Amino acid sequence: LMNRTATIAETFIDGFDAGIGSIEGEPEAVVALRLQGSRAFAAAGVPTPKQEAWRFTSLKDLAATPHEPGELATADISPWRLGESHRMVFVNGRYSSGLSDVGSLPDGVTISPLAAALTAGHERAAFALGKGVNLEDHPFAALNTANFVDGAFIHLERGAVVDKPIHLLFVAVTGDRPTWSAPRNVISADPTAEATIVEHYVGAGGETLTVPVTEFHLAPGAVVKHVRFQEEGRRARHIALQTSRQGRDSRLDSVALNVGAALSRTDIDAELNAPGAHATLDGLTLVEDSQHSDSQLKVRHAAPHCTSHELYKGILDGKSRAVFNGRIVVDPGAQKTDAIQSNRNLLLSAGALVNSNPQLEILADDVRCTHGSTVGRLDEEAIFYLRSRGIDRATAESLLTYAFAAEVVQEIPVTEVRERMERHLVERLPQGELAREAF
Repeated sequence: LMNRTATIAETFIDGFDAGIGSIEGEPEAVVALRLQGSRAFAAAGVPTPKQEAWRFTSLKDLAATPHEPGELATADISPWRLGESHRMVFVNGRYSSGLSDVGSLPDGVTISPLAAALTAGHERAAFALGKGVNLEDHPFAALNTANFVDGAFIHLERGAVVDKPIHLLFVAVTGDRPTWSAPRNVISADPTAEATIVEHYVGAGGETLTVPVTEFHLAPGAVVKHVRFQEEGRRARHIALQTSRQGRDSRLDSVALNVGAALSRTDIDAELNAPGAHATLDGLTLVEDSQHSDSQLKVRHAAPHCTSHELYKGILDGKSRAVFNGRIVVDPGAQKTDAIQSNRNLLLSAGALVNSNPQLEILADDVRCTHGSTVGRLDEEAIFYLRSRGIDRATAESLLTYAFAAEVVQEIPVTEVRERMERHLVERLPQGELAREAF
């Protein structure tokens, strides 16, 4: 499926094939886009902490580890299967028809492997691909653009409504050597279309690198609910980009859940391009031991009368690290903007560390924008209050920690995903089951 025609491995690591891939029969425009991605990655190379956007996240270990492109392999997906859903499964970034079950679709809904859509000449797939991605700002998105093999393409025609969740399951599998994959997803929703999408990254163990890019294109009045769930193995690395471009009165409700991988970074670039557009971008990071999680959000209000809401929470234990950079940009003329950004972090150990940096860049004068950040430990007064009512300290701490997470967890729109996230909390808290029962 892939034809390697060039290599720029000298800009990355020995053994990491960062050249230009291709899908047999893909349009010339996609070939040209791949070349742009290859050139952008060659120019940027691997980010270092000397760059402000990567100041607190080091890729030194990654850059010293040769990776091979992952191949399609067998995988047991039973631990991650959702009951009622339209399911697409990708193993090492390659579509697995045997593990997928899209089922019957409503009229006006296309759910297809991206490679198949491109080679079949689907105009929307070729037109939308790459439209929301700044290759110069995101080196790993450039790497993805040059080398993606496959991913999901979802097109919702005008007025189409998908009742069941669309489950995009990405399984990272390694062999004798570390592997890497670059899934590429394009979601395009026409006016007044509606869907719920679960973008789910899991691992079957071993040392892997996943560099996905997911693009949302929402036409006027479209509504998309989205869950991004990263629970890869503890030897995995995950570096992702999510972009969204929204039309008049459209709505994107997206929640990002990060619990897996040794190192994870998610960049989210959202643009509100017409009046009435709204984006909710929430997140919950749950890390322990020496895990490292980096969340980078940029929301651009490019039109008046748009709203955005961001609530990102982190729970850290052991010697884990978390980074949050949130930036709200209000363009000139984007009057009546209403934007709220909040980052709250709970440290459960003395060795945990958070670097939080919320930012506002306001170039209009009639707006309401707020931002804030908190980093701290459990409230001793609240612990004392619970203990005074006969609750032991471990249970009191678990109750308060669970309550801290619940504000985000309760907003997860798919019941099975919400319950799975709850199990992660239960497993990491000393009295987690009691805490869940209390809610």
